[in-house]
Amino acid sequence: MAQPPLISYLDTHVTVFLHAGELTRLSPKAQNQIENTDLLISAMVLLELEMLHDKGVIRYTSQQIFADLAQQIGVSICQMPFSQIASKAIAIQWAREPGDLLIVANAMANNSSALITKDERIRANYSNAIW
Repeated sequence: MAQPPLISYLDTHVTVFLHAGELTRLSPKAQNQIENTDLLISAMVLLELEMLHDKGVIRYTSQQIFADLAQQIGVSICQMPFSQIASKAIAIQWAREPGDLLIVANAMANNSSALITKDERIRANYSNAIW
């Protein structure tokens, strides 16, 4: 029986780094994970990217970033129902920032998948966080 593909979620920072071609900003472990797993982003990452674009922090819209990464490295948007993500988010007590909360909960709801993140608080609290 074939094993299901390994899945990794990208957080917002990692998504921006990848889009900018700034691979040197990623750890070797994160780079390896990106090269060897199927990549997903939470819809929350799209929302955060759009908010960063609206503030002028990043140049490209969330849809431009997603389209580029989908074409270049096969990133997909997770299609998990929000109700499943919210159920996991309710149980998380250490994160109160909505973006972090939903991004972590999304990875947790998908069989505790890996989450590639530079965020130290997430890494300290989510055992499948990778950097």
